[in-house]
Amino acid sequence: MAEIKINAKSRDFKTKGELNQARKEGLVPGVFYVKGENPVSVIVKGNDLNPLIYTSENHVVNLSIDGKEGILCLLKDVQFDPVSEKVIHFDLLGMTVGEEIEVEVPINFIGDAIGVKEGGRIQKALHKVTVKCLPRHFPESIEVDMSGLNIGDTITVGDLEVPNITFLQTDDTLLVSCIGAVAEEVEEETEEGPASTEPEVIGKGGSEEEE
Repeated sequence: MAEIKINAKSRDFKTKGELNQARKEGLVPGVFYVKGENPVSVIVKGNDLNPLIYTSENHVVNLSIDGKEGILCLLKDVQFDPVSEKVIHFDLLGMTVGEEIEVEVPINFIGDAIGVKEGGRIQKALHKVTVKCLPRHFPESIEVDMSGLNIGDTITVGDLEVPNITFLQTDDTLLVSCIGAVAEEVEEETEEGPASTEPEVIGKGGSEEEE
């Protein structure tokens, strides 16, 4: 897996004013933590985080803190400003050699389903799965081939075969399905409810002519 190198400085802001000023200067505060050690408050250049955040794949971070290099970690969380959508905080999780980690891995759907050519439609239920594995087996993404899907077919977590990792979702967790036009109509009727019909009223007595 490709590594992204990020240089950070340890820094703990005392006031909100200091924090806001740093952000105006293009710096982003964050926290680095690893099991068994105290978390470290750090700050990095915002542009250095872009290749790590704006991507559909996971990457290992080769972190340097105050000149100490070779700290391997993963991006665990990112916070964005609700107005400007700029990154305002991040969390990095340190990796320990020989110790398994839990992490979300993006799904890369590939292939054109056979069912689509027959009028079906693809429905994707998940775009990420949670896995547990050793750092050296950590995947950037997991490919799911949809080309063999006919109308009515599905792919679940149990259908995936990726060596050296354990999926934390159950085997029957749905990833993607190919549905047909009939299934779509049934779903619409279920949501909107069946059309109401007025019952035919039959009188007790006969007509005048019959009398």
